[in-house]
Amino acid sequence: MKVFITSTIPDKVLKLLEGKFELNYNDSLIPLSKEEIIKGLADAEALVCPLSDKIDAEVINSSKNLKLICNYGAGFDNIDINTARDNGIIVTNAPAPSSAVSTAELAFSLILALSRNLINGDKFMRREKFYGWRPTFYLGSELRGKTLGIIGMGNIGKNVAKRAIAFEMNVIYYSRNRKEDIEKLGAKYADIKDVIKNSDFISLHSAFAPELKHLISNDEFDMMKESAFLINTARGPLVEEKALIKALKEHKIRGAALDVYEFEPKFSKELIELDNVVLEPHIGNATFEAREEMGVAVANNLLDYSENKIPRNKVN
Repeated sequence: MKVFITSTIPDKVLKLLEGKFELNYNDSLIPLSKEEIIKGLADAEALVCPLSDKIDAEVINSSKNLKLICNYGAGFDNIDINTARDNGIIVTNAPAPSSAVSTAELAFSLILALSRNLINGDKFMRREKFYGWRPTFYLGSELRGKTLGIIGMGNIGKNVAKRAIAFEMNVIYYSRNRKEDIEKLGAKYADIKDVIKNSDFISLHSAFAPELKHLISNDEFDMMKESAFLINTARGPLVEEKALIKALKEHKIRGAALDVYEFEPKFSKELIELDNVVLEPHIGNATFEAREEMGVAVANNLLDYSENKIPRNKVN
């Protein structure tokens, strides 16, 4: 079976595929253009691609041989699922238990970075402006006793909540369904508006759906405490970037940390100029453990299909 892989994957995963499939492997971190993806699909039966590759109707309809699309990651909103279904193409994702842990760890790292102003502290030292310890120099805030509001209490949200509770934070959350397991640990369910109004830190962990676009916009920033921080490691379109920039500039909130962007990989250049925002390049689950687990899931999906089995992570 001919498999087209659009991006560099871990060596461990590549070794699982070599010898079992005829690979057309683009060993590069630079994204292929739509035209290059279409060219690579010309004789491929299976496609392996990351979330950042947009596999739309034009790409899917360009190939007569394509039968399987394996997304390298848990998400799959980059793929036109309806067109794939109409063309009889199976779409799979690659969930990994480590992904939730890795993303939660990054989210909590960002909470710590915001509360103690760590990124600006690093920049300060590089400018060689440090003259010694002073009682009121570079003060931050303890997390103990602060309220963390979590919007979206799936596996990632739960992992963030556990870490926050260990830091003696108060955790409130909003999710479409109550989560008794995390409530037993001390988290409290609240209406989404109450979460937004009462949190010192708001961390987003909702999966994206069209109706959730701009879940956080001008009205929500008006509700937040002026001392509040917003953290988004979920999906970029959940936050209206224009409204966020306005809130940061006008100090409606104290700061923000982003790992995802509304128009990713593009993002508003105004964000670079602001000192009260931390910017990361979508590295939520960028750990060796998570990416290798995802790769094993991709390999299993390919092997299942090649053995005339229904791929275990089929999503359509």
